[in-house]
Amino acid sequence: MSEKLKITFYWAASCGGCEVAVLDINEKILDVVAIADILFWPVALDIKYKDIEAMPDKHIDVTFFNGGIRTSEGEHMANLFRRKTKTLVAFGSCACTGSIPGLANLSNKDEIFQTAYMDTISTVNPDKIVPKTSINVEEGILTLPEFYNTLKTLDQTVEVDYYLPGCPPPVKLISTAIDAIASGDLPPKGSIIAPVTALCDECPREKQDKDVTAFKRPYEILNTDPNLCFLDQGIICMGIATRSGCEAACLSANWPCTGCGGATPESKDQGMNMVSAIASMAGLENEENLSDQELESLFDQIKDPMGTFYMYSLADSILKRRVIK
Repeated sequence: MSEKLKITFYWAASCGGCEVAVLDINEKILDVVAIADILFWPVALDIKYKDIEAMPDKHIDVTFFNGGIRTSEGEHMANLFRRKTKTLVAFGSCACTGSIPGLANLSNKDEIFQTAYMDTISTVNPDKIVPKTSINVEEGILTLPEFYNTLKTLDQTVEVDYYLPGCPPPVKLISTAIDAIASGDLPPKGSIIAPVTALCDECPREKQDKDVTAFKRPYEILNTDPNLCFLDQGIICMGIATRSGCEAACLSANWPCTGCGGATPESKDQGMNMVSAIASMAGLENEENLSDQELESLFDQIKDPMGTFYMYSLADSILKRRVIK
């Protein structure tokens, strides 16, 4: 029997959903155990950073790294795993495109700390204490990682070999990745392990290509038609600007796509791609027929445009963050 692969899992700035997704492959996890030894997995194994640091360079065959790079600890671990690993996989939306934590790039560290440690209703902090990188106590010096102003994607920090998108990655795509690793039949480096088509191509809903004259949020329509395209109903659905691979999971639950699969291959900016699609749907190519007031009224109906169009991709977009003055 050939030597087993050596694989590791790591999480940085993420929610933990990617860890659960690994277990969601059910009995497929036995295939992983059959072909590989898991050397490091913080959520499941009591193994220390020093164990990874002691390994020879390129000792690990594959690392599945989920989460964005928010702190000096995440940055250190990204560089460490890049050095120790032959194949580094950005696992999940946070590692691939920044995901929801990346929306914090609309703020800076001070503003985030102000909200989290002082302004929230449930916080009692009369001394206005915020995290410090070090503090002296009787037992010695305690340290915490530095919290950066900007959340970065994994490939903005180190070179990434493959991308497995999704929040979390769909079980089918995880299984595809495992099979490719087991067989050694991997795609070219830099590949995104997901279909190249837009989510609309695997959505079962009927598309009527109506001109949209008003936008509503899902809760504002009590009885959405489960068979009709959300966009035709005036509900923003990111499927037209989002890579497929999830088998339209949210749409099947009568909820519009929010974009976790990332941009389609021809797009460099998922949010701008969606804005362009919305403009076409609203007939703005004939904007000479619309007054300034009508245009403003139409766009005012799109609440939280950054959170809508860049929910998962702000950190990876052309914008990346708000300018810090």
